[in-house]
Amino acid sequence: MFEESRITDIHQNFEEERVEFTLRPQTLDEYIGQKTVTDNLKVFITATKLRGEPLDHVLFYGPPGLGKTTLANIIAKELGVDIRITSGPSIEKAGDLAAILTNLNDNDVLFIDEIHRLNRSVEEVLYSAMEDFALDIIIGKGPAARSIRLDLSKFTLVGATTRAGSLSAPLRDRFGVISKFEIYTVEELKTIIMRSANILGITIDDESLEEMAKRSRGTPRVANRILKRVRDFSQVEGQNNINMSITQKALEALGVDNLGLEFLDREILKTIIQRFKGGPVGIDTIAASIGEERITIEDVYEPYLIQVGLLHRTPKGRVVSEMAYNHLGIDV
Repeated sequence: MFEESRITDIHQNFEEERVEFTLRPQTLDEYIGQKTVTDNLKVFITATKLRGEPLDHVLFYGPPGLGKTTLANIIAKELGVDIRITSGPSIEKAGDLAAILTNLNDNDVLFIDEIHRLNRSVEEVLYSAMEDFALDIIIGKGPAARSIRLDLSKFTLVGATTRAGSLSAPLRDRFGVISKFEIYTVEELKTIIMRSANILGITIDDESLEEMAKRSRGTPRVANRILKRVRDFSQVEGQNNINMSITQKALEALGVDNLGLEFLDREILKTIIQRFKGGPVGIDTIAASIGEERITIEDVYEPYLIQVGLLHRTPKGRVVSEMAYNHLGIDV
């Protein structure tokens, strides 16, 4: 199995989270991209504040690293309320959810990341909490068992998921606002990188800005990560500003090519071409051939390869496009 660290990994570790927190926008006006989502939210938040009610429950879905958690924090700030952040896998029992919900104040925001990974028993308790702002708890066992209803403060649930299709229909239907997050354009990423560079006190030229944006896989998290790694190369070389020569040197050293592909992305394409004549080939076969988990390929690598047109998903399996042959310099 290939264990190398990925510069374009869309998942985040704790050290980066601390640094990236300072780079995150704090208001809807500062938030770059996802214009349809933010424009609609501005209307809903303004109307909610005028009525003095909690915002309707919100569901964000889309690939990792596009700003779902950031936007949840902004919603709480815009509403002027507190936010509690948790994730689906960390809420193991209905009692864990009850503890979180009973500690919420009026109109507070509860953000549940990876909401598609909630336990079924926890999800059942969440239904009445979302609809009636109440918890139905059973005390005791057998003939002595009795049900108690606990009233909750009115709150807003913001759920985030990378797999909207994995959500059960009853849970999805209880969200009043459902928003899809799209991959960012190069221009939006340039704006994000420039904003981050200003916050970090980095001077960067237009060519370097364009190059980093093109290689960021349409994801702000990757864009910020690339910026910080290029800054490292710049500082070690004693340069105060980032120019094209340092940018290209850094990206080459990190193994990020002009489409934002890394070693394992290229390895997947080469495996399909060289071992399976370009496909079609099943995802399990690809996973076994390169020593990666199926779910990792499906969630991390495949979406971007399909998006840029290097890979096609067919009923018979995965097929490499002619563009992939050209990109890798292999004759069709």
